Amino acid sequence: MDIQLEKKKGIQKKHIPYIAGGVCFLILVGWVVFGNHASTLKVDARGLNIGNVTREQFNDFVRTDGQVQPITVVQLSPEEGGIVQEKVVEEGAQVKKGDVIVRLSNSSLDLQILDAEAQLAEKQNFLRNTQVTMEQDKLNNQLEKAQLDVDMTRSRRAYEQQKKLYEEELIAKEDYLKAEEDYHLASQKYALVVERLRQDSISRTIQMEEMETSLANMRRNIALVHERKEHLNVRSQIDGELGLLDVVLGQNVSPGQMIGQINDLSDYKIEAMIDEHYIDRVKPGLSATFERQGVNYALTVRKVYPEVREGKFRTDFVFTGKRPDNIRSGQTYYINLELGQPTESIIIPRGTFFQSTGGNWIYVLDKEGKKAYRRPIKIGRQNPQYYEVLEGLEAGEKVIVSSYESFKDNEVLILGN
Repeated sequence: MDIQLEKKKGIQKKHIPYIAGGVCFLILVGWVVFGNHASTLKVDARGLNIGNVTREQFNDFVRTDGQVQPITVVQLSPEEGGIVQEKVVEEGAQVKKGDVIVRLSNSSLDLQILDAEAQLAEKQNFLRNTQVTMEQDKLNNQLEKAQLDVDMTRSRRAYEQQKKLYEEELIAKEDYLKAEEDYHLASQKYALVVERLRQDSISRTIQMEEMETSLANMRRNIALVHERKEHLNVRSQIDGELGLLDVVLGQNVSPGQMIGQINDLSDYKIEAMIDEHYIDRVKPGLSATFERQGVNYALTVRKVYPEVREGKFRTDFVFTGKRPDNIRSGQTYYINLELGQPTESIIIPRGTFFQSTGGNWIYVLDKEGKKAYRRPIKIGRQNPQYYEVLEGLEAGEKVIVSSYESFKDNEVLILGN
């Protein structure tokens, strides 16, 4: 008779591997579902710059350095080219309007003057000879007219006598007709000569006017040539300081070539180069200030140049109040340019993190200050000390503002010593 064995109850040894496998599987599933998979990096907190997120007044300004320049600079250029004969004034000298700075010589211009004067003398001699000839022709014409007056008077008298004699039948008809024909011929010749004299008078008048006009033009031409010779003396156009004179004796200078400049020292401006980031916000009329020896001086934007070079654009400032007593061309002043009115905003200190993130994200510390998490933000305006944060941060938080180059793409930083 067979004996029936009882089955053992509970967990047996053969079940342990299956149970362990199930537990590991559940742990893995929980880690996948609920775990934090963010990449982490341990960093030394002592090498970090931590900034506070605060809500306070944000002053919208940009700081730049500018150089003092004369209010006006006049280029020194000769109207006529030539060889430098004399430097009358040296650089740095004070000059008045009209003072000769440089004297030039031009042999070609001298020859033009001589040639023009010779042509004028020739024209004048020709005009005088023509006037003499015309006067002689005029006298000859007047003599001819006087002779014709006498001939016509005699012909008319002879015709009238012959007519009376013919009417009294004392002479032949042929003699009468001959006297009549002579009289009519003399009248016609007289009329033709009078018309010719009138035409000659008109022609002489026109010819004389044309010659006088030609002579006047030649005189003006000579005057202009003499003016050109005067332009060989390069003169100052304003009262000021000769700031530059770039010529040497014997140098050949072309017309219009810049050889120097005159600085108008009646006032000054400040020329600054500003980062192109602000080009849409900097406009004429904006206010600015700078401090020198404990005194603040007010400026205003006079002109904004549209061209951008090497990431910067040029701006001119002028004084709106007093000037420093010892102001000199070339001095450097550090200017605060106001771009807008102060407003209350969320701000963070400026830092080198911006070069890596472009202001699109930042590492924010947790409450214990042991970890820093990457968080997207939106930065608005900026000044030399702070960034204005439009989104992503709240007052009281702390952020890392130093360089992120060594952090790569890690989302969590573990701060240690």
